[in-house]
Amino acid sequence: MAPRLAFPAVTLNTALAAGSGVVSLAFGLSTLDRWLRRRRPHELAWTVAMGLFFVAAMSLWWAEARGWSTASFRMFFAFGAVVNVPWLGLGTVYLLGGRRAGDVTMRSLLVFTGFALGVVLTAPIHGVIDPHVMPTGKEHFDALPRVLAAVGSAVPAVVIFAGAAWSAWRVLRGATPAVTASATRSVFSPRRLALGNVLIALGAAILSASGTFSGRLGADRSFAITLALGIAVLFAGFLVASNATASSRNQRNE
Repeated sequence: MAPRLAFPAVTLNTALAAGSGVVSLAFGLSTLDRWLRRRRPHELAWTVAMGLFFVAAMSLWWAEARGWSTASFRMFFAFGAVVNVPWLGLGTVYLLGGRRAGDVTMRSLLVFTGFALGVVLTAPIHGVIDPHVMPTGKEHFDALPRVLAAVGSAVPAVVIFAGAAWSAWRVLRGATPAVTASATRSVFSPRRLALGNVLIALGAAILSASGTFSGRLGADRSFAITLALGIAVLFAGFLVASNATASSRNQRNE
């Protein structure tokens, strides 16, 4: 008799992780299509971010379906806790600060991303990974990977939240949602742009809130829920806001 194929177990956590992967892939393909047509740098930054979110979601899905291992833990920690949110923040810098500020930030971010991935993927892991329990950086990593995760999550989340809230406030006052003239955009629908920015800020807050719910839901369930919900809200905010503005440069060229 031929051996029976073993398929990954289907649970709420695996379904949420797979859903996060589907949404992040759709989000990334949407921003990639816009970047290919319009060459706006913030859309390329968001495309990279969604690619990283996709890897994180698939790492979580595989770990929940097959059991946690050293490889899945490293992948999820690197792509889900360290390097993905900074690329979302880079999109905010491009939108509000213009091309020059965005390019400077991007060069710094490339160095941070390469360094952080090298550290997380090669750092020694202490103890044994329990395949049935979501591992944490505090239990298995030394200080440096955990510091990189704190910096990579907290700083860009503040940039995204503050930038979206500030942009919404400026739009509702009738002012341009940009810090410099090089980032000036024409606003077709102020209310739509304000709503999109509020959704983007909310999505960033949800992605940063997994620790708040871990005590009640468990670490793996809280990460699965906040990842799926946060990406979905971010995608909704992007779709709403992107249809409310156009850059002055693109208006002249189109």
